[in-house]
Amino acid sequence: MYFHKIIGIIYLGIIAVYGAGIERVDDMDLIHILTGEGDVVALFTRGNCAECEKYENVVDKIQDEVKQSLGASVVQAHDSNLIHIYDPSREPALLYFRRGIPILYHGAINDEEIIQFFSDNREPAVKELSDDNFEHLTQASTGATTGDWFVFFYSAECVLCQRLYAVWESVGGSLKRKINVARMNSLGAGVSTANRLKVAEAPGFIFLRQGKIYRYSSKEYTPKAFIEFAEGGYIKNSHPEMVPKPSSFMDELSFGQVMDYINSQGTLPLAFIGTFIVVFLLLIIKCLFKTSSKKTVNKKDK
Repeated sequence: MYFHKIIGIIYLGIIAVYGAGIERVDDMDLIHILTGEGDVVALFTRGNCAECEKYENVVDKIQDEVKQSLGASVVQAHDSNLIHIYDPSREPALLYFRRGIPILYHGAINDEEIIQFFSDNREPAVKELSDDNFEHLTQASTGATTGDWFVFFYSAECVLCQRLYAVWESVGGSLKRKINVARMNSLGAGVSTANRLKVAEAPGFIFLRQGKIYRYSSKEYTPKAFIEFAEGGYIKNSHPEMVPKPSSFMDELSFGQVMDYINSQGTLPLAFIGTFIVVFLLLIIKCLFKTSSKKTVNKKDK
């Protein structure tokens, strides 16, 4: 009798371990988890979705390995409204949040490939560029000895841009050993570069190779489409343009900018400039007066 009880306890234990599945969380719980300090692997699913079930089975199978190898918790968000933030293509979507920075998995529904992809991308791969470091890092106008660059121009006001952050990290993670993948705020720290490269709207994507620009004009915003473009698709899907030379400070300086600066500093700069102009005019008048006096003296001597 005791033997049957022991067998029953073991059986229940096995069911508890293997039948528990992935922990499901609602949106409030997910936000709380994602804003914490730990890394998280989150599977977004919906009802009546065969592919979602395949993902669920595979992630359930590897969740212990994910916890051990990545130190990340594993959760499932079913019918979550948050999916709109991380993947424009919607469910199923498997994301790995590294201290809050998401990367979207885009490979086959295979346990080994998922583990390998996340293990290779424990750190963010996308570089942040600005007007201050763009030319130094990319050397875009001189032939790019630092390699090819694929740059995503975004803005804080662009909702679609925010949804593409995880997608772009996926692109960066897949290409990081071959191509530099970066992003740039076209209305903030990268506004001058965006104007120089004629990036008129966000999101905007340009591929820089050997002193030339190739523009990604497709509206297919998936890791697969971006990667195919960078790995050769740019040749047939884009016309090369020469990278404009960086503009100098004086090229970018305008009268309006000068006046804006003066106005922002109050009346002191105006007083200083006014004094300088008056002194400068007095010196000119004095010089002219001396010249005129010398001519008069010379005439009298004659």
